[in-house]
Amino acid sequence: MATGTLFLVPTTLGESALSAVIPQEVQQRVRALEYFVVENPKTARAYLKQIGMAKPLQELHIASLDVNTPEAAIAGLAAPLHAGHDLGVMSEAGCPGIADPGAKLALYAQRHAIRVVPLVGPSSILLALMASGLNGQRFVFHGYLPVADAERGKALRALEQQSRRLNQTQIFIETPYRNSKLLQGILEHCAADTLVCIATEVSLAGEDIRTLTTAEWKRHPPQLDRRPSLFLLLAA
Repeated sequence: MATGTLFLVPTTLGESALSAVIPQEVQQRVRALEYFVVENPKTARAYLKQIGMAKPLQELHIASLDVNTPEAAIAGLAAPLHAGHDLGVMSEAGCPGIADPGAKLALYAQRHAIRVVPLVGPSSILLALMASGLNGQRFVFHGYLPVADAERGKALRALEQQSRRLNQTQIFIETPYRNSKLLQGILEHCAADTLVCIATEVSLAGEDIRTLTTAEWKRHPPQLDRRPSLFLLLAA
């Protein structure tokens, strides 16, 4: 029996119109799927309801894959593929596999000669980098930095040194309610002429993406509390 195809299904990055960020062809492809592996079943069902599935939601097969899913469970999640069914992977991060546990299932499929198809949709990391004007030839995404002030400061200084040495854009994020703490750390520990892009609510109605020096941010600090944001840094 032929194996199914693993589709990496993009989602919106928040409350925005589907038509603004998810192509119609992608929506049509997703409507035809019956098997899904998702990071959060509740938000996944809400998204699938918005898309308008061909089958009722209660008839869909939805399994969970998150950061706590053990490696031993991946083969079981891939069982529909071996049975010949197409399978969609959905993330809380916009695009599966990018800063997302869905990468585990994609790797499993690759290692078992199962076709993997990435569907077009928004990646906040790449959208922010595109708009930042910073180095898009050399960049690295670090995820979350340490929470403790001292450790965060140490990490920021190390990232700035790496950026300066390699001419490399450093990208990182924080839980929205700690954005202000991270910004405070950047302003305290980074050089005055270091370029910092703050990309807030990417692809949403309140989108704000600006690149300024640390010194300029000190004069015009943004309001970031509880607003999803990415931070990009490029040292002079």
